[in-house]
Amino acid sequence: MKYRLLILILTAALLLGACSPQPAPTTVASAPSSAPTGYPVFVPNIQSSGPGYPAPGGTTPAGKLTRIRLPVGYIPDIQFAPLYVAMEKGYYREAGLDVQLDYSMEINAVTLTGAGDIQFAIVSGEQVLLGRSQGLPIVYTMAWFQDYPVGVASKKGAGILKPQDLMGKKIGTPALSGASYIGLRAILNAGGLKETDVTLDTIGFNQVEALAAGREDAVVVYVTNEPIQLEARGFPVDVLRVADYLKLVSNGLITNEDTLKNNPDLVRRMVRATLRGITEAVNNPDEAYKISQKYVEGLSTADPAIQKKKLEVSLGLWKTDRPGYTDPQAWENMQKVLLDMGMLSKPLDLNKAYSNDYLP
Repeated sequence: MKYRLLILILTAALLLGACSPQPAPTTVASAPSSAPTGYPVFVPNIQSSGPGYPAPGGTTPAGKLTRIRLPVGYIPDIQFAPLYVAMEKGYYREAGLDVQLDYSMEINAVTLTGAGDIQFAIVSGEQVLLGRSQGLPIVYTMAWFQDYPVGVASKKGAGILKPQDLMGKKIGTPALSGASYIGLRAILNAGGLKETDVTLDTIGFNQVEALAAGREDAVVVYVTNEPIQLEARGFPVDVLRVADYLKLVSNGLITNEDTLKNNPDLVRRMVRATLRGITEAVNNPDEAYKISQKYVEGLSTADPAIQKKKLEVSLGLWKTDRPGYTDPQAWENMQKVLLDMGMLSKPLDLNKAYSNDYLP
């Protein structure tokens, strides 16, 4: 396929980060519960026919279930509770799907989806536009989070209560790329600030330690993760949430133009089953937490207060009157941010970048 050659090019050229707050090993959630340690996750009543990944659109030996390798861009975590619910309760099976979660880095998900090697992935919104600007025919078909989950955290008492208060501050960010960097730029813009008005430190995924130790005045975070960890360690924080200042496209389910053209029913089934998982998790969070314990190693022995708080915050990002809907204005805003940052050289046809037509 002509887009396959773009994989190596984009891996080296695109300044994309992970959709979640730290890098993740490549792991596929298809092992039975008796699998070796690592990140074992089992899919009840669905067995893999062999090693490796299934071909796109392949079926099980029985010919009844379409196999889906779904990259999510992070390690097994409570934030993926809706997927675990959909797997555990058989929503994917009822839709004729055998879904296997892949916890690899998001850059691979974008390029592989665009090349047609996989049909779906969950990625952050800016990656759709950056990928399409490089010729990848990826399309966003369902919103996962309703709000952009990035923010800037500071210790309470530091006096950073609005974006303007970041003037002259030292800010730690994982990298000068990806969703965290774009979120930071949106916060600075909201305060009328430029990068030259602050001191940016690239600190990797050490935001909790850096802020707790006082090495940074503020750190760029995912609202579902680091603020909760800091609070648990006895460091109350104030968080400037991107979503409070600008509507941007957050994480969502992408596919490619070929799948939309040749197998639209597959897309509808995937979207419908995933939204069922989200709705069920929102309506029954305690059950979702218990189900997630089967899929996330160590969750049953982890600090329940932290993990349940992470789920609670995630629930706030899933709740909406229009599950899965992606806001056209958020795409306009995202494109403007990327153009202002120089990450896009010219505007794109946004109508080709996303669609709400495959929602139930």
